[in-house]
Amino acid sequence: MGRLALILVIVGAVNWLLVGLFQWDLVAAIFGGDATRESSIISRMIYGLVGLAGIYSIKYLFDDRVPAREAE
Repeated sequence: MGRLALILVIVGAVNWLLVGLFQWDLVAAIFGGDATRESSIISRMIYGLVGLAGIYSIKYLFDDRVPAREAE
């Protein structure tokens, strides 16, 4: 579940990078719709999944990680 959330967060980050630099929405380009008009239902679902993955990933900010043991 954590790996899937990470993939979705990365997709969202890349999409926002493209919007910020080029004013081009990758998700809307692939699945329909655009930022100024109504988006397709698939685009809205992907935006929702990316948002949920971001919220889920907040837990990793507070995880206590045990350092890996050095190779012997």
